[in-house]
Amino acid sequence: MMKQYQEMKKRIPGAILLFRLGDFYEMFYDDAKVASGVLEIALTSREGGQNGRYPMCGFPYHAAAAYIPKLVKAGHKLAICEQVEDPKTAKGIVKREITKVITPGTAIDENLVSDKQSNYLVAINRCKTSYGIALVELSTGEFKVTQVYNDHDLFSELFRVRPKEFVVPEYLQSDKVFLKTLSDNCPTATINPYSEWIFEAHSAQTFLREFLGTYTLEGYGIEDNSPVIGAAAGALHYLKDNLYTAIEHINTINHYSLNDYMIIDPISQRNLELLEPLRVGSASNTLFSILDFTSTPMGGRLFKSWLTSPLIEKEKIHARQDGVAQLVENKQVITTLSTYLKRVRDLERIISRCGLKQVSTRDMVVLRESLKQIPFLKEILKDFNSLLLSSINEGLKDLPSVVQLLDSAIVDEPPVTLKDGGVIKEGYDTELDEIRNISIHGQQWMADLQQKEIERTGIKSLKVRYNKVFGYYIEITRTNLNMVPDHYIRKQTLVSAERFITTELKDMESKLFNAEERMRDIESELFEQVRQTVVSYTGLIQETAHNCALLDCIVSLSNAAIHYNYVRPDIADDDLISIRGGRHPVVEALLDKGEFVPNDLLIDTETNQLLIITGPNMAGKSTYIRQAALLVILAQIGSFIPAESASIGIVDRIFTRVGASDELSKGQSTFMVEMIETANILNNATSRSLIILDEIGRGTSTFDGISIAWAVAEYLSNTPDVRARTLFATHYHELTELENQLEGVVNYNIAVREWNDKIIFLRKILPGGTDKSYGIHVARLAGLPKKVIERALEILAHLENDCIREQSVIPSPQVQNQFDEQLMLFGHSSVHPVVSRIKDLTCDSITPLEALHILYELKEMVKENG
Repeated sequence: MMKQYQEMKKRIPGAILLFRLGDFYEMFYDDAKVASGVLEIALTSREGGQNGRYPMCGFPYHAAAAYIPKLVKAGHKLAICEQVEDPKTAKGIVKREITKVITPGTAIDENLVSDKQSNYLVAINRCKTSYGIALVELSTGEFKVTQVYNDHDLFSELFRVRPKEFVVPEYLQSDKVFLKTLSDNCPTATINPYSEWIFEAHSAQTFLREFLGTYTLEGYGIEDNSPVIGAAAGALHYLKDNLYTAIEHINTINHYSLNDYMIIDPISQRNLELLEPLRVGSASNTLFSILDFTSTPMGGRLFKSWLTSPLIEKEKIHARQDGVAQLVENKQVITTLSTYLKRVRDLERIISRCGLKQVSTRDMVVLRESLKQIPFLKEILKDFNSLLLSSINEGLKDLPSVVQLLDSAIVDEPPVTLKDGGVIKEGYDTELDEIRNISIHGQQWMADLQQKEIERTGIKSLKVRYNKVFGYYIEITRTNLNMVPDHYIRKQTLVSAERFITTELKDMESKLFNAEERMRDIESELFEQVRQTVVSYTGLIQETAHNCALLDCIVSLSNAAIHYNYVRPDIADDDLISIRGGRHPVVEALLDKGEFVPNDLLIDTETNQLLIITGPNMAGKSTYIRQAALLVILAQIGSFIPAESASIGIVDRIFTRVGASDELSKGQSTFMVEMIETANILNNATSRSLIILDEIGRGTSTFDGISIAWAVAEYLSNTPDVRARTLFATHYHELTELENQLEGVVNYNIAVREWNDKIIFLRKILPGGTDKSYGIHVARLAGLPKKVIERALEILAHLENDCIREQSVIPSPQVQNQFDEQLMLFGHSSVHPVVSRIKDLTCDSITPLEALHILYELKEMVKENG
């Protein structure tokens, strides 16, 4: 048996082999060590002859649905090796075959994929000046490619789609920097090196044309020399090598361009908490969680894609807005549409499982009931004339022939598996009905036989029974054995009874067994015929699924607009972003109604290009600048936004430098991370971008920090190609001087009111800078001990007067307490002699010659005092 295991293991290198032994899946050697740790099951061992004992572990085959997802989600590739013959009839070792391979990027079972999360396999092909990437979502049939021209855009797109698995040419294994960046951006994805010839242009193009059944790829928008061809071939080869069935549901390829969408890099996606929260345990604090009113799994997946890839074409944005506007004006219709959409299940994944021959009996019922909702949706949509809603209505395909087939063929509540029988409806197939009659009448015959034998023998406790081991038998208790007829044939002796058969019973058993087996065969054949017919409608069902998802997203945005009182923003051709009474969509949703304080925003690339925003911590600077980015994203996905009114000049990229969390696990300090992120912004921003900067330079000394922040602001203001719309929140009040030096720099501050030695945050953005930090007030709010606050105020008062008075050593506390013996953290900061000499000068009475002598004097003083 272990020789058979080793042969199977060699067929799928790198996979954990689940080897079927009776009612268990067993794993051996290193597979067992890995699996036992992931699954938290016991690691045992087995005698291996001369080789000693070897590790093993396993789990019951009927518990596979609980264990397999854990292994796949941990990033492991699995090979399922099943027994393909009956052990009872097997001669020697039971024949086994690998029937299925599961990898993180090719999983399609319901328990392996999340409803509202795509499960991408991504292949990457690098050429001299660009990358080709191919995305395959096997569970939905999605297959698309794009070309990117720099690392920044590549990793932004990969982070956006969040692949579960990569396929890359083998030569990329030597590029450690690339692989590390890939792992950093997609830490849970597995990376599979693949033969380089697969990605080679000529062989890849030939393979791809054969797969698509076409002479040229130009009809798909793919140029002959594009690197996406190698990427697409790499992805398809990987599927071909790991799937034990034809890929019937992937029948086209979609070429898309990143130039059609706003690019939001990984850092910004995290900082803005579009899909995932920054803090564990706050899943409801994301933009997706607040706005997701979708009713279908495919709608939820599409809506996530919308949030991470907003549109930049005005006409497409308007098309979505028009659809939302028409539904908002008809609130009752939104409720009705949502009701029908909730009855539409995951059509994309059902038809994919159908194409991969992994569709379940219950999938067929779900498909039927989902398709029954389409006529109702179409009837509602025919009353709307927006381009998008009309297009959706046209794309929703009413498929009465499929519904009728499934209605007539499949029972309403089928068993879990086909082998359980009873899947095909009565009246669908004549032969099946006849054999079922034999089975049904046979059961009645058994009941009649029992009654007849009771009457004939006089044994009232006589039973005609059945079990899988002995088949049908007559059971008689020991107390009645003296009444057993001579023609009864003893079959089995029990403690309290004996079991018999008769020739008549055995003949009927044979008929019934043959009927049961024949029924299973016929049902399998009929179910396969139904599956093949459904698969022939794959394109139409996929189109219907996509349009259901589109409609679901528009209905979701309409629901959000009504629920949160959003308004339709104007999408402008200029670069002006003007928002009146804007609100942070997530923060507002988490607060009580009316509690959030709205604020205006006016920013462009000319007179209001760089907004310097000052104010104390906790006052709302970060909320305000993030709010700006989120409202632009909402506007460009076609959503209404939380504001009184707004005009949005289209943004091509959003960058954020927010927070100061260390990345020590990557060997990078807070300040290094801050500088790398800032460099990324300065190197990749364009004049159409929106930049959000929060506290640049605070990870280093004060003077270094101010210098860097100042220089960054100057660069963003003075560099024509990077004169992007920028919101710059800072605690460096010195930066407010930039308003007087640079065109387009405007100061704003967060309003604060002082009352009874306390501060009240008004959360209102006002023109002008501020020169107060209120740090100690914030420290009081945070709960620092009263003595610490009092001492801090004493030190602050001294430091503020330090530039006036010669005495510069911070005095000891006036009151004796636990601070008496503390080491003074501040030494002398006496005024430089040159400064003192200059202060003593009376400039109005100095002659030019005296001024020259004083200059020489100052120069000597500098030499002496350093």
